[in-house]
Amino acid sequence: MSVQPKRKRATLASLAEELNVSRTTVSNAYNRPDQLSEDLRNRILETAKKLGYPGPDPVARSLRTRKAGALGLLLTEQLAFAVQDAAAADFLSGLAESCGKRERGVLLLPASEIGDPNRAAHVVHQASVDGFIIYSVAADDAYLKAVMSRQLPTVVVDQPRDVQNVPTVSIDDYGAMKEVADHVFGLGHKKVALLTIRQNAIRHDGLVTVEQARNAQMHVQRSRILGVLDSAAEHGIDPNDVMIVESFESKESAGRAASELVFQKCPECTALICTSDMLALGAMYFARSRGILVPEELTVTGFDGIEDALNRNLTTVRQPSEEKGYVAGELLFAAEKGVAESVVLDTVFHEGATAAPPHAGKF
Repeated sequence: MSVQPKRKRATLASLAEELNVSRTTVSNAYNRPDQLSEDLRNRILETAKKLGYPGPDPVARSLRTRKAGALGLLLTEQLAFAVQDAAAADFLSGLAESCGKRERGVLLLPASEIGDPNRAAHVVHQASVDGFIIYSVAADDAYLKAVMSRQLPTVVVDQPRDVQNVPTVSIDDYGAMKEVADHVFGLGHKKVALLTIRQNAIRHDGLVTVEQARNAQMHVQRSRILGVLDSAAEHGIDPNDVMIVESFESKESAGRAASELVFQKCPECTALICTSDMLALGAMYFARSRGILVPEELTVTGFDGIEDALNRNLTTVRQPSEEKGYVAGELLFAAEKGVAESVVLDTVFHEGATAAPPHAGKF
């Protein structure tokens, strides 16, 4: 039985020779189609398909142009967070829109190995990207340090603040949360608990003191907490009387667990102020499971303005998460051209229907 000789792999050069055109012409059919007539481009692509030519090697092209065609998005969470957390998913949608306009991709880099600078350096330095967007990490994060060492265009979203010569996109977390707290304390609530997501890189779920909260590394959460504590003081309430419960993750299950802890320690609590809508939705689930009426017997507030929360008419802050992602992309593309600009986006207090004056009786 005769053996058929193995067909030689088609290359850009062999395709150009087959068509009797230059290599540049073949390359333009893929990378600069506006430089060719439609008939010529179609003839090149049809011949490439017949010969089995897959197109220019993206690795070789990136080596030649020194452009990867993608941005690196550094997260403090595992990859699932980007699609499971509604606010993060909205952010990613906005970033994708900005990148899509320029035919750029997004490479997700989860900073999940807390405290491992060697792994952080390996992950970041292996990433084939043209720049980085930092999505809410601690100032001492090992991945952040590795990103800065790459000296590529970089934009910080939310935190950390004050990274030298790096554009940022953020909101006024303190002012937005204080407006929520002013509303709650203004209704007459005295026994209030604050449910917050992670304050530091080290995992912790449970009670924290006011002093610990004031020294939190994650300044977004610290700012929101301070907004609540300052509002309490202005309404004649000792900030130390505000129970603070930290959850490492922003999930409904975390909100349920935190609410359970609150009512074990303080069954007379009449309001739960949450630093994320996911925690607030968990708190509402807890109340429903205990037969506690919201808002008649328990006030619950959130932060973010995600679709599920707004559909339930949660009292919350609407932050423009999708716009934040889009602006982050635009700032990074501007940074590639040497323009460093920071943006603070507006938020809107949504009064909703989950806050009311405290119930006179006990649960």
